[in-house]
Amino acid sequence: MTLSNWAGNTTFRAKDVHHPTSLDELRRLVAASARVRALGSGHSFNGVADTTGDLVVLDRMPELVEIDSAAATVRVGARMTYATLAPLLHQAGFALANLASLPHISVAGSVATGTHGSGDAVRGLAAAVSGIELVTADGSLLSLSRGDADFPGAVVSVGALGVVTSLTLDLVPAFELRQYVREGLSPDALAHFDEIMSSGYSVSLFTDYRDTRVWLKREEELTTPDWYGTTPADGPRHPLPAMPADSCTGQLGVPGPWYERLPHFRADYPPSGAGDELQSELLLPRQHAVKALRELFAIGDRIRPVLQISEVRSIAADDLWLSPFNGRDSVGIHFTWVKDVAAVMPVLKLVEETLAPFGPIPHWGKLFTRWPECPGSFRSLVDRLDPAGKFANDFTRVLLGE
Repeated sequence: MTLSNWAGNTTFRAKDVHHPTSLDELRRLVAASARVRALGSGHSFNGVADTTGDLVVLDRMPELVEIDSAAATVRVGARMTYATLAPLLHQAGFALANLASLPHISVAGSVATGTHGSGDAVRGLAAAVSGIELVTADGSLLSLSRGDADFPGAVVSVGALGVVTSLTLDLVPAFELRQYVREGLSPDALAHFDEIMSSGYSVSLFTDYRDTRVWLKREEELTTPDWYGTTPADGPRHPLPAMPADSCTGQLGVPGPWYERLPHFRADYPPSGAGDELQSELLLPRQHAVKALRELFAIGDRIRPVLQISEVRSIAADDLWLSPFNGRDSVGIHFTWVKDVAAVMPVLKLVEETLAPFGPIPHWGKLFTRWPECPGSFRSLVDRLDPAGKFANDFTRVLLGE
């Protein structure tokens, strides 16, 4: 059976696909394999998880959710999705500080590729990790905790160090949010970008570089009628203006639990747009946000023919070596493209050239053509933990400059 990613634009070349049912079976499999990679939920748009060797899918491993209330942490198995985990945490009185727009994705895959949500004071999903366990090249189990020398390199690792089996995540007390959609944000309002992005716990701008909406997630009720010159949506909205909003999380300012407001999409609906889109995202230092967006608005006529929608988010800095947010508060500029690789790639290259002066780093799970320089500390860690390149693939070889 041919196995492809979520969007169908990447077909995996693995000679065998394995579904281990225990940690011991996984360790034996990794030790015996010459080439091996792990596949999460398949929501990556490039070859980050591809291999010509053995592909490991952990969907038959035992479910693991161990909440430590005293430490305010949870240990979860790598197969876990945020959609499954979040309600369990909420029932126990806890929450994760952030979630991505799509709850269907796996925790381990999201962390490994630097996935994030939005919020001026909120870091990416990987920053919640305080402990990680992975099967390394010889089949042994390596455990690392925050404070260990190798820990900052092992969290966002694009699968280059081993197969992650569990993660320990920081928790916060459960909370509620309200979600508002505001329409008609003028390009001139970019002058107030900092104020707009700090107006809620999580803020997203959705734009086609002509018309812009704001998705505002906040704890307090919004009482400003003409908020930054916008008008309130008169009903629920989808990020794509022509799409019905049934699959989207609750809006119109109705309070709801954190896990039903932080994502844009509901967990009980199929992933919105599944298979009908391609995605790219470039992460820039926050101080360049306004200038970078103005540059994109200036070439909007060239972007729009292959664009479904673009999302702009802010993310707080972390200290993880391969994270796009390492040492810098960031703005993420996300592109949901039409599913036409040949038409999209020239426009993607134009976008990358336009944003190049601002020091962009790509989201590792999405489409890009310009590779940033890999930190030497990460290269050294890969050399030490996987000297024979058992977990290497075309993606990691380019990343590491091999």
